[in-house]
Amino acid sequence: MSLPRIASDLKRAVDQLAFAQPVAYVYNPLDYAWQSHRQYLAFAKPGVDALLVGMNPGPWGMAQTGVPFGEVQLVRDWMGIECAVGKPASEHPKRPVTGFDCHRSEVSGQRLWGWARERFRTPDRFFARFYVHNYCPLLFLEEGGRNRTPDKLRPEERTALTEACDRALRRTMDFLEPRFVIGVGGYAEQRIRGVVDGADVAVGAILHPSPASPMANRGWVKQAEKQLREIGVSLRG
Repeated sequence: MSLPRIASDLKRAVDQLAFAQPVAYVYNPLDYAWQSHRQYLAFAKPGVDALLVGMNPGPWGMAQTGVPFGEVQLVRDWMGIECAVGKPASEHPKRPVTGFDCHRSEVSGQRLWGWARERFRTPDRFFARFYVHNYCPLLFLEEGGRNRTPDKLRPEERTALTEACDRALRRTMDFLEPRFVIGVGGYAEQRIRGVVDGADVAVGAILHPSPASPMANRGWVKQAEKQLREIGVSLRG
């Protein structure tokens, strides 16, 4: 099954879900930023060394560009992706979607994709060995504009969401056939371990690059590279 088909199936599945307060707004960039997301999917190559799995979109990253951890400048200038982006069905006034016109920077994306650029120089060299996937494609916002992460949803909401996202992750792994599947943060690692279920693949985790993490603010790249090497991932350029 192709990655565009996997993403389309996931898009339809999560669009059918409902979420109650304190979730007030739900953004699905697979809907309104599908064009740029599809261009990103074209970078994927079966047989990668490592699949890196994030949790869900940030308001100034994938929510704007449709690319996991998709900080606007790096998606546009390094990956060469710049497409028209629409709007979510209901938009929080403090978290507007302006696509590639967004002037806010997603720090997590700056760190992750900035590392990829500095370490591997070109997208082709990075994607020959790595791919980045967000476990959940939805951004959840509370009434005041605060993010609500998937692990904080109501139990019944989490169950329906993880069923769809687990299926998409399993299919993505089947397509890419990675040697390693690595959670970017603890939640992603937990979901990976639930999906792997005896498959012949090594599982690990690296520190999430979020600025909300005091550890990540003390040299995320150095720590993440150390963790990757300990897992067994080569970082040759």
